[in-house]
Amino acid sequence: MMKAIPNYITTSRILLSIVLLIVKPLSLSFYLIYLACGFSDVIDGYIARKLGGTSKFGAKLDSIADLIMLTVLLILLYPIINPSRGNILWIISVASIRLLSILVALMKYKTFVILHTYGNKITGLTLFIVPLLIPYIDTGTLVNITLLIATISAFEELIIQITSKKLQLNRPSIFKA
Repeated sequence: MMKAIPNYITTSRILLSIVLLIVKPLSLSFYLIYLACGFSDVIDGYIARKLGGTSKFGAKLDSIADLIMLTVLLILLYPIINPSRGNILWIISVASIRLLSILVALMKYKTFVILHTYGNKITGLTLFIVPLLIPYIDTGTLVNITLLIATISAFEELIIQITSKKLQLNRPSIFKA
């Protein structure tokens, strides 16, 4: 029972992400729910490791929760950020690289996988910080920095998926096995 707690926390992130769809973006309610989502993303893995409850299911659920939260944020923040045509093409390119990486893993390992690399964690942190900085920093600058980091981590994950002989969910980087 205790080992299931991290999965409940991850599931709460999915539900809270969906709740974000009904609150006004960048409002106090938005930020409170958003911060709860971020806290759940940090704490679920920590608790899983402390309780000895890490699992492939938990890692997949975490990746799904991250994708849902990212999708919700794109829906909510797209009109606020109003990305340029070039940024839209860049976003599509990064998404395509990520999709290719997922497809490589599906073909090689017969499972849905998004690796927990340092690059992906930095990308996730950067994506998390963006909504908090929108009121203070030019959105074009935020988008460009985020896309640069996301591009590097997407290519890193694709290279790992292509070159790895076995599935390594928690491989930190291409430079570290």
